[in-house]
Amino acid sequence: MSKILEVKNLVTKFYTLDGVVNAVNGVSFSLEKGETLAIVGESGSGKSVTMMSLLGLIPMPPGKIESGTAFFSGDGTPRDLLQMQPNELRDVRGGQIGFVFQDPISTLNPILTIGEQISEILTRHKGISKEEARKHTIKLLTQVGIPDPELRYKAYPFQFSGGMRQRVVIAIAIACTPKIIIADEPTTALDVTVQAQIVDLFKRLRKDLDVGVIWITHDLGVVAGIAERVLVMYGGRPVEIALVNDLYERPQHPYTLGLLGALPRMDVQEATRLVSIKGSPPDLLIPQRHCPFAWRCEHVFERCWKEIPPLVTVGERHKIACFYDVEKGEPRDV
Repeated sequence: MSKILEVKNLVTKFYTLDGVVNAVNGVSFSLEKGETLAIVGESGSGKSVTMMSLLGLIPMPPGKIESGTAFFSGDGTPRDLLQMQPNELRDVRGGQIGFVFQDPISTLNPILTIGEQISEILTRHKGISKEEARKHTIKLLTQVGIPDPELRYKAYPFQFSGGMRQRVVIAIAIACTPKIIIADEPTTALDVTVQAQIVDLFKRLRKDLDVGVIWITHDLGVVAGIAERVLVMYGGRPVEIALVNDLYERPQHPYTLGLLGALPRMDVQEATRLVSIKGSPPDLLIPQRHCPFAWRCEHVFERCWKEIPPLVTVGERHKIACFYDVEKGEPRDV
C-alpha cells in the first residue's frame, strides 16, 4: 500500500489571554491509500485540532501552527498541506479531502436547501452546470441512503432528523470523490441504531470509492468494526499506534489499558467492574516536561517525571510512548 498522507512533528498552539495552550505537541502519523485510521482519545487530547490544522480550519489568531509537515499525495505528487496558500488549500479542502464534522446541525446552513448546499460543492470544485450538479446531487442522496431524493433535494436541514442530517454532511464530503474523508466523531450525537447505520455507510463508501478514512472518536467500542489501525492520543501527543487487532489483544500503554478497561465486555461470562482512570487530563496551558500521563498512571516511576517518552517500536507496526513494560511489569529499556 502507498501512503496518501504523512504527517510529521505537527505542533499547534493557541495564544490566549490565559496563556499559551499547547494543543498539539509533535504528532506524527501516516495514512495508506484506502485505509481507515482511527484516532482515539478523551476530549481535549488534540484529535480534532490535529485534523483541522492540516486543512487550515483553526482560527489564526489565536491558533498558530508552530512546526511540522503534512505531505498529501492526492494527485500522485506529495505536497505539504501546511505550506499551501489559502486558495490552494481551498481546492484540496472539499475537493480532494472531505470533512464530516461532529455536529451536522451547526455544519449545514439553515437558510439553504439541502440540494443547494451539495450542489455548491460540485459547481465549485468540478466546474459543472447547475443542472448537472442537481442530477449528481440526487445520485449522492441516494448513495448515502436518503429516501425520495428528488423530494428531499428541496428540503431544509430542520426538516431532517439528526441521522439524516449526518448523511447529508457525508454526501457533501464525498461529492467530489475525495482521496481522504476525515470523520470527526460522526456518530456522537446519534442513537445506537443510527450509529450502526452510519458506521455501515462508511464501510460501504470506503469500499465503493476506495477512499482513505480518518475516524476521530473517543469510543474504542466503535473502532473495532471499522478501522485497520488505531492512533491513541493523550495530552496532544500520540501514545500508542497499532493495528486494531494488536491493540485489542496486546495493549501496551497504561492509558490504552484504561480506555479498554472502561468498555463493557459482551464476550465474557462473569461480571467485571469497569476501570475508571483516576484524575483529570493534563492542563495544556502548562508546557510538558515529563510524561503527560504520569499524574494518572499506576506504573509511574522516577524517570517518567524527568523525560517525555518517545515513540518506540514494540512489534509489527506497533509503537508506544511509555517507559514501562506492562507485559513484563518492569521499566522498559528505551
